[in-house]
Amino acid sequence: MSTRERLSGIWLMTTTLLSLFAYTIYFVAQMWLNVLHAAFLTLALLQIAALILYLWGPEKLKSWPLKLLYRLLYASSLFVIPAFAFIFMGLISQYHVRIPDAIPAANMPAEQILPQGQTVIYNTGTVYVIFPEYSEIGLVCENRPSKADASITWCSGAAFQHEISLGFTQENVEGDHAVNGVLYESPYNKDSYAAFTFADGQFSFAFDHPTEAVREAADKGGSGFMQFGLIRDGEIVMSINRPRARCYRTLAELNGNLCVIDSVNMLHFEEFLEELRRLGVTNALYMDMGAGWNYSWFRSAAGKVVTLFGLPVPWSHNWIVFQK
Repeated sequence: MSTRERLSGIWLMTTTLLSLFAYTIYFVAQMWLNVLHAAFLTLALLQIAALILYLWGPEKLKSWPLKLLYRLLYASSLFVIPAFAFIFMGLISQYHVRIPDAIPAANMPAEQILPQGQTVIYNTGTVYVIFPEYSEIGLVCENRPSKADASITWCSGAAFQHEISLGFTQENVEGDHAVNGVLYESPYNKDSYAAFTFADGQFSFAFDHPTEAVREAADKGGSGFMQFGLIRDGEIVMSINRPRARCYRTLAELNGNLCVIDSVNMLHFEEFLEELRRLGVTNALYMDMGAGWNYSWFRSAAGKVVTLFGLPVPWSHNWIVFQK
């Protein structure tokens, strides 16, 4: 066996193991994007097929269709490293960045966790309670908000996208939504959706008639969007459970004030809910924290941009922003 053939074998063994490892990470982490799931599984199967043909012996392939097939399978190995890098970055993006300047609040009475007139963050040991400074809250679609915009104090993903798409259409945003007084009706409203709106300087959560609430906000020149209702009047109303540990986020009302609550580390959904109960969260929307939708950053009181999840993806197209 020539040196070239040996190196080819080492390469195929390496890419096969790497593709299987990457797919296992993708599967276990449940980074569920169906198109990518099929692509990564297909890539792993192609590497296995290429390795089997190599071990059988490429020199035994007599017909040109089989030789062409082997070459195509071998060429597919070039996509393994980029695929692994993508999955690795997606996995890393699921881990929350530490916020060292957060106020220790593990032993603080929940009623003392309050805004302070500027962006402030409390760390209860289980969750971060983030009170961004704001005078306006809006929904931004299509073009991702810029960190150079000094008026923005918080930015994170908002509504679901119905389909994974690189292009943007308002119809693909799940749930009726309003952007600066413009109403966009959605064909994908769900009974489990509640609405968050901001108009005339006031925020509101609507559980009974979310579409009407978004329309009313638009009529007032405000913004709003729909997501799964999580907590209503202190009671858990979200029936969809999450079967694994991950970082979670909610847009919430605590002690009569609007805040964002993020888990400090990956934890089970029941643990996240228990901490929300302990704090006495009044109303809340579930904010999906899957890869890409967990993209978020805030501007500290000192004006420094702190990126919590920094991997934007091209199929995420709408964000909630707090502006001072």
